[in-house]
Amino acid sequence: MTRLMHRARGLLAALALAAGALTPAPAWSHELTMAELNMRELAHGEFVWSWLAASGTPVDEELTPRWPDSCVSEEQRLSCAGGLNGKVSVEGVGERYSAALLRITWLDGQRRVYTITKAQPEAMLFGGADDARGRGEIVTAYTMLGVEHILGGIDHLLFVVCLLFLVGFNRRLVWTITAFTVAHSLTLASSALGLLTLRSGPVEATIALSIMLAAVEALRRRDTFTQRWPAVVAFLFGLVHGLGFAGAIEEIGLPEQHVPIALLTFNLGVEAGQLMVVAAAWLLTRAIGSLPVARAARAPALYVIGVLAAWWTWQRLATIVVAA
Repeated sequence: MTRLMHRARGLLAALALAAGALTPAPAWSHELTMAELNMRELAHGEFVWSWLAASGTPVDEELTPRWPDSCVSEEQRLSCAGGLNGKVSVEGVGERYSAALLRITWLDGQRRVYTITKAQPEAMLFGGADDARGRGEIVTAYTMLGVEHILGGIDHLLFVVCLLFLVGFNRRLVWTITAFTVAHSLTLASSALGLLTLRSGPVEATIALSIMLAAVEALRRRDTFTQRWPAVVAFLFGLVHGLGFAGAIEEIGLPEQHVPIALLTFNLGVEAGQLMVVAAAWLLTRAIGSLPVARAARAPALYVIGVLAAWWTWQRLATIVVAA
């Protein structure tokens, strides 16, 4: 029986390693990409506009703005009888680009920013600056972007899953998840505000390493520091994961007039997505946790996670060496 278990574990590890080797890195790591649609009002109802992507590549073939019916677009000029009033949407958002940031400089010099995503597909304009409406749209958009990032970022989710395997559903889990949340909130805010800057390569490699170490610790039977003080370990690794979240917010960009609100709501979105995963895991444990097959699957699942994280670690380290 022992020999059979060893063979089964070896097979699972080999399959996980093969899957990692055959799968390109972008498929495993979710990246948010933002395109900017910059507009300037030259005269009442008369605008010029242009696209700008974070990568610097043209986006005309990927995204198409849809203007109100009262507006006529000719090349990169827009004429709106009676002013730019109505709904503006961007066709193609949610495919290659996660969001489009609509920046408008009005005739009186005021600037407003609106975020268009798949979840929030249009912005309502009223012919001029409107702080309250612009702020509400930013809250909704950046919250959804935070949820999207954590649910699409398999590396962050696997670390949370390893914490669940390590701690279980008890009082210590509250402290562990809270420590992880506080830590990545601190570094996310510090990095996004320019107070802390690190290269993305080492950060991503360390995130992968944190998953591997968490999986190893969850497999250990003897009492270790991580098992005694999981909140401390979650806090330390949370600092690194926060830098990963900051890389995503850097890709997206922050609206100049609403930086604190955008940063706060993005972080709240990340926390909401994280709690969704914890809740789903709790429901799954309640449903099948007592079954023998569920208990038997614990170790193989951690082996697969650990091997996958080890592959990511080597892959990301190799990228750093090649770029150096």
